[in-house]
Amino acid sequence: MNNSVNLDKALEKFRKILEEQLIRVEDMKSQGDFVDYASLDKIIIGVCGGDGIGPTITAAAREVLEYILADEVSAGKIEFRDIGGLTLENRIAHGKAIPDDVLAELKACHIVLKGPTTTPQKGSGLPNIESANVAMRRELDLFANIRPVRVPEEGIDWCIFRENTEGAYAVGSKGFNVTDDIAVDFTITTKQGSTRIAEIAYDYARKNGKTRVSLVTKANVIKTTDGNFLEDCHRVAESYPEITTDEWYADIMTAKLVDTKRRRDFQVLLLPNLYGDIISDEAAEFQGGVGTAGCANVGKRYAMFEAIHGSAPRMVNEGRAKFADPCSMLRAAVMLLSHIGYQTEADKLARALDICTLEEKKLVITGRDTGATTKEFSDYVLETLKSLG
Repeated sequence: MNNSVNLDKALEKFRKILEEQLIRVEDMKSQGDFVDYASLDKIIIGVCGGDGIGPTITAAAREVLEYILADEVSAGKIEFRDIGGLTLENRIAHGKAIPDDVLAELKACHIVLKGPTTTPQKGSGLPNIESANVAMRRELDLFANIRPVRVPEEGIDWCIFRENTEGAYAVGSKGFNVTDDIAVDFTITTKQGSTRIAEIAYDYARKNGKTRVSLVTKANVIKTTDGNFLEDCHRVAESYPEITTDEWYADIMTAKLVDTKRRRDFQVLLLPNLYGDIISDEAAEFQGGVGTAGCANVGKRYAMFEAIHGSAPRMVNEGRAKFADPCSMLRAAVMLLSHIGYQTEADKLARALDICTLEEKKLVITGRDTGATTKEFSDYVLETLKSLG
C-alpha cells in the first residue's frame, strides 16, 4: 500500500474525530447552569463497586455515608441505588468501556460513588477496551476533576483542578497507525472546555479565601493546545482581580512540589488533563499515597466521586483485598457530602478521618495482615464519628 492511500485513510479518520469534537463544542455552548440539589425532591446516589479492590472499599464508604445520611434516607430525601455491571468481565463481554444498560442506570442518578475499575493495557492479552473512567467522564460530561491534598504539619493545603474531558485523554482510544512506521494520537483543547474548568477553579479560590491560582502546562513546547489553555484561563482570571495568577511548566512543577520551601506557596493548581493526572498523584504521596486521596468529578448535571488510585488486581490475586485502605473512598465521601449541600456532615467526617489517620492512629492499614482490615478500619471511623456527636 503506498503512502497516498495511507494518508487518505488517515485523513478520513482525522476528519471523523474533528466532526465529533465540533458537535461536542456545540453541546457545551448549549448547556445550562449547575444542578441545584436543594431544589430536588430526592437525590439519587448510584453506588458502583467496580472491580479489583473496588467493591471492598466502596462498601466501606457506603456504610459510612448511610450512617451519616440515615435521617435523610428515612425521610425519602436521599436514595442509594446499586449499579452493577462495571466489572472488567462484563465490560469485556460487551466490548465497551461502559455497557449501554449500565450507562442508562448511571444517567438515572444525580451522584455516583464509584470504586476503581481495571483498564487492560496493550500487550496484556485482554481486549484493549477504553477506560471506564474516561468513558464515564465523557458520557456524563464530568469536566472538573478536583483533588484536595492536605498535610497541615508541612504547610501543604492544595486543591488541584484537572480538566477532565479534553487533552490527551479526549480521544485516547482513537489514535491509529498511519503506516507500520508511524502512529498518531491526539490532544484536544476547546475554548469552552478550558473556560469552564477555569471558572470552577477560580470560583473555588474566591469562595475559600485562596489568593493564588497556578496554571500548569507545557506551553513552551505544546504551543497551540497548551497555549490556548493558558489564554483562556487568563481571560477568566480577569474577573478575579484579587487572586494572583502565575504560570508553571509541568516538569518544573513536579520538582517544586518536593521543594520544602516553595511548595508551601501553592494553593490552587489548574491544569489540562494529562498533567493534572500525573501531578495530582505526586501530590497525594505527601499525605500518605494515592490510597489516601479521593476526588470529585463534577459536571453541570452529574457528579461522580471516587478514589484516585487503580483497582489493585494484584492485591485480589494475593488474597489481600480485605486489607485494602478505604481512606481514598472515605475522602471522596467527604467531597460528595459537601457537593450535595451537607457541609456540616462533610466537616464531621473529615474530622473523624483526621483523628483516625493523623492523630490517634489506633488502627493502621498496611495492605497486608500486618495491619487492620478494611472493615475494621471503617468501623473505627464510624466509632469516631459517633463520638463526635
